[in-house]
Amino acid sequence: MKTIKEINEKIRCGEAVIVRADEMPGIVEKDGAEKAAKKVDVVTTATFGAMCSSGAFLNFGHSDPPIKMQKVWLNEVEAYAGLAAVDAYIGASQLSETEGMSYGGAHVIEDLVNGKEVDLKATAYGTDCYPRKFVETSVSLADVNQAVMYNPRNNYQRYNAAINSSDKIIHTYMGTLLPGAKNVNFAGTGELSPLNNDPKYRTLGLGTRIFLCGAQGYIISEGTQHSPKTGFGNITVSGNLKEMDTRFLRAATMPKYGTTLYIGIGVPIPILSPEIAQATAVRNADIETSILDYSVPKLSRPQVAKVSYEELFSGTVEVDGISIKTAFMSSLRITNEILSELAHRIEDKQFYLTEPVVRLPLDSECKLMKLREKVIHVGDVMARDLKTAGKSDSIDSVSSLMIENNINQVPITDDAGKLCGIITSWDITKAIAEKKRKLAEFMTKKVVTSYADDPLDVATRKIEKHEINSTPVVDKEGRLTGIITLSDITRAYRSKGR
Repeated sequence: MKTIKEINEKIRCGEAVIVRADEMPGIVEKDGAEKAAKKVDVVTTATFGAMCSSGAFLNFGHSDPPIKMQKVWLNEVEAYAGLAAVDAYIGASQLSETEGMSYGGAHVIEDLVNGKEVDLKATAYGTDCYPRKFVETSVSLADVNQAVMYNPRNNYQRYNAAINSSDKIIHTYMGTLLPGAKNVNFAGTGELSPLNNDPKYRTLGLGTRIFLCGAQGYIISEGTQHSPKTGFGNITVSGNLKEMDTRFLRAATMPKYGTTLYIGIGVPIPILSPEIAQATAVRNADIETSILDYSVPKLSRPQVAKVSYEELFSGTVEVDGISIKTAFMSSLRITNEILSELAHRIEDKQFYLTEPVVRLPLDSECKLMKLREKVIHVGDVMARDLKTAGKSDSIDSVSSLMIENNINQVPITDDAGKLCGIITSWDITKAIAEKKRKLAEFMTKKVVTSYADDPLDVATRKIEKHEINSTPVVDKEGRLTGIITLSDITRAYRSKGR
């Protein structure tokens, strides 16, 4: 019915009809897709959320004498320098070598966009044409030649929501998840999000002009891990960092996970046909996603429930008959600002639409990493010949058990073999000093446990996180089946040359 060239001419003449993504469903419902396609020219879509796969290419210019940078740090955050003499890529999730998770590449990028100077340090091996081996200075965006945001994976079509069924708080890229399934965290802007409004990518691809953090940017390809077959399409985007605005670009730290960059993206969808008009009539009730249990530290996490974005935005979802509060990881307020700003720029003839040179692929599916060696599981290395005690055993008998078997901890089980606690040699020392005699009085009741089919890396993480020496291994009913110690893990890794 229409072409992008025709819509751009209407923009130029001030005649283009522009509506928001959340207004389009009502228009299509009232007039039908064919009339809506004639009436509306552009539907604005937007999102603002944490997008870890983001960063920027920077060219610092040559020093005199010149240097071929081998290692580069900006405010003590390492950037990748294996590009050319004075080019580097700073990734949003790279952490500071001095401040850890409180500051990272995302913060460097935000500081630069805010007009601040950042410390630049670089080392090199020295060559005949690049004799300098060290440089230390400070730079701002005004000082660098080019500053190009390049984000390999942004703006997922949808995101899985996250819950935690374990009895301990866990910290993830989906934020902090409370124990006992007390909260559900979710991301993405549902019916406002660009890829949900053009799920067949009729108008999206290489060369599509977008609003990117306040600047005009472009989609330059499908994103890494683009997987439209499973409903998880995404895009690679790029734009001039020097033209960006921190209203739409903000650094953040996910507690005990790392740094990320909140990115604001707005995409105008040209209404070229009734099919596109119908696609932009999507509602939150139409967009479904899965709630996954993030307490299972595997790629294939259990699905707890299937819900719509309408349910997620309502503030509560029902899981197994229980109402659970939801928490939004993105920002509707800033998303709405982007929708308004994008519409204003189009109306003001500052922003014209572009035809994609190549559309995003529809047949991609994300593959898993190909591993050369077999994954070691807890069951492969755990000790099965266990020395255990019961709650009614004496402190003397447990002490003797430890000494006779040269062990440092004893699991406590009930008559059915279920784990109910654990006692270490330190617990016994402390109990004697406090004149406690019953095991139930001083044993650790909330035990950090593992399963035999857990990858060894998962058990290692538990031991490191909780600063313990071992973790008992139980089956799904809680019966004790083994124990794995730090020594067992060390031996297993040594055998693999790690």
